[in-house]
Amino acid sequence: MSASRGWAKIVEQYRTMHQRVVDELGRRIVNGLVEPDRSLPVEEKLAGELGVSRGVLREAVKALAAKGMLRSRPRTGTRVLPQECWNHLDRDVLRWQQTCEPRQLLTETCELRRAVEPEAAGLAARRAGPGHIQAMFEALVAMESAAAHPGLGEYVEADIAFHRALLDASGNRLFGSLGRAVDVALEHSFAVSSQTPGAVEASLPAHRALAEAVRGGRSAEASAAVLAIIESAEQEIARSPAGQG
Repeated sequence: MSASRGWAKIVEQYRTMHQRVVDELGRRIVNGLVEPDRSLPVEEKLAGELGVSRGVLREAVKALAAKGMLRSRPRTGTRVLPQECWNHLDRDVLRWQQTCEPRQLLTETCELRRAVEPEAAGLAARRAGPGHIQAMFEALVAMESAAAHPGLGEYVEADIAFHRALLDASGNRLFGSLGRAVDVALEHSFAVSSQTPGAVEASLPAHRALAEAVRGGRSAEASAAVLAIIESAEQEIARSPAGQG
């Protein structure tokens, strides 16, 4: 497929030319089509290939540089930075990884959850106010309602809301912000872990037990409950085609 035909197929997905170019270059980098420490093609050539002005290309390069993916220098041009320099909490970077590196993103999301959520649950049991607890139970009710109907979209949305509410209930503002930052990764993980038959129904009692432990101020029980949820999700992901080699 030529570059022009490829662009014609996807142009309607983007509100601006800038977004289109950022998305195309970001996907190329995550896919490894341009290796770390390699230079992008010269500006005039790359702009022509993408069918945009040099000004649009420069703004896209600036956006990717802000995500830690590119670095521009006089004489040496624009180079791709290694992955350890990228902002892996950036929504676009997570979205590209979801498409290009789905298994790795699933693994890293579970590891992040293991590191954060048990501590957040313990803190929530000690710190949660009435509003936090209400938000958790409202999300739980939405999960139970969605589980009774075909389709997983509403269930996954409610599940994300539940875990966001848990992180907010911890009283640690960094935890709360982290939950909102990685919602793309959480959505991907929850959607995969909910695919196997019976997974949704099996997860509901554990989520209710977690909410009850937080409401009851039982810190150790809350931590254990969320860890059980994470471990169950890991098992469902391993059984899912998306989590296998």
